[in-house]
Amino acid sequence: MRRLKILDYAISSLWRRRFKNLSIIAVFTIMIAVLASILILTHSLRMEAKEILRDAPDVVVQRLSGGRHDLIPVSMAEAIREIPGVGEVTPRYWGYYFDALTGGNYTLIGLEGGGSPSLSMLEGGLPSAVASCAIGSGVASARQLEIGDELVLIDSRNVGVTFDIVGIFVSESDILTNDLVILSNDDLIEFFGLPDGLATDISVQVYNENEVPKVAAKIKRSFPETRPITRDEILRTYDAVFSWRGGMLLTMFFGALLAFCILAWDKATGISAEEKREIGILKAIGWGTGDVLELKFWEGIVISVTSLLLGLILAFVHVFIFDASLFASVVKGWSVLFPDFRVTPHVDLYQIFVLASLTVVPYVASTIFPSWKAAIADPEEVMRS
Repeated sequence: MRRLKILDYAISSLWRRRFKNLSIIAVFTIMIAVLASILILTHSLRMEAKEILRDAPDVVVQRLSGGRHDLIPVSMAEAIREIPGVGEVTPRYWGYYFDALTGGNYTLIGLEGGGSPSLSMLEGGLPSAVASCAIGSGVASARQLEIGDELVLIDSRNVGVTFDIVGIFVSESDILTNDLVILSNDDLIEFFGLPDGLATDISVQVYNENEVPKVAAKIKRSFPETRPITRDEILRTYDAVFSWRGGMLLTMFFGALLAFCILAWDKATGISAEEKREIGILKAIGWGTGDVLELKFWEGIVISVTSLLLGLILAFVHVFIFDASLFASVVKGWSVLFPDFRVTPHVDLYQIFVLASLTVVPYVASTIFPSWKAAIADPEEVMRS
C-alpha cells in the first residue's frame, strides 16, 4: 500500500506538470519508434531470408566467366554426382524478367516434374503441360489475373508468348513467391533461348550436413572455373547485408538520438524551484530521503515506460501495417521486390530488452540523481531557496 500511495502521488505530480512531461513523452516516443522500426525490420528480413533458404540446396554450383555468373554445362552434374557423400544433383533453369507493363521484376523458374514441398498452393496446381504456368500472388495482383487467364510475356526474341495460368500460390514467407512465375523447363529454355546442354546452375544435395564444406571444396578443386556456394554462406551474406544496412540507418539517426539525449538530460536534471520546494515540504512533513528517491524513481518509470510502449506500438504499426514505408527501400536495397510484399511479423525479445535498457535505465537515472541532491539538503534551506 505504501508503494501504491507513492506511485499515485507520482502520477498526480506528473499531471501537475503535464505540458512539460507530455513534450518529453512525445519526443521520447518518436525516437524509440524510429530505432525500434529499424531493429524490427532488419530482424524480420533476416528471418525472411532464413525462411526462404530453409529448403534451399546444400550447395549451388555456378560457373564463372570473366568473374561473372555464366551458364554451366549440364554434363558437369554427372561428374559432381560421383563425389562421395553427394546425393541428388539437379541442373536448374531460371532467370529474371522485367515486366515493362507493371514495372515489376519477376523471377522465372523452370520445373521438371513434381513441385517444391515448401510451396503451399493457394489455388490450382503447378504447370504440367506446355505453355502453362503458376504465378505468385504479387504477379496476379499486379496483372489482375486469375486462374484460367493468360499471362503474356516477351521472350528473348522480342516475341510475345502466352502462358495459361493453372495456379496462384503463396508460401509461409510471402517474399519467396510474391514475384515468382513457374514454367516447365522446356518452356523456360525456349523463352530465354538457352543453348542446348547448358543450365543456369546446378543444385547439389549432401547427405551429411557436416560434410557440406568438404564437398564444396572438392567441387572447386575438380572444376576451378566454378563457384560452389553453400547454404550457410548465403545465410551469412543476408545477415551481413541487412545488419550493415540497419547499422547505416542507425548511424543516420545517431545525431537525432544524441539531440534527444541532451534534451532528456536537460529536462530531467533541470529541477525547477517548484519541484525543489515540493521536495523540501515532503521532507519537512516526515518523508525520508529514500521515499523522495522512490517518488522520483516512479516518475521516471512512468514517463520512460509509457514512451517505450507507445514507441514499440508505433514501430509495429509502421513495419507490419504500413510496410516500413519511411525507410524500407534503404534496408531492402535496390533489389526491392515488385510488386511490394508484406514482411512476416518477427519480433526479437532480446532486441526489445536491449532497447529498453538503453532508454529506460538512463532516463530513470538522470531523474533520480538531481533529486537526490535536493533530498539530502536541509528542508528549511531548500524551501527558503
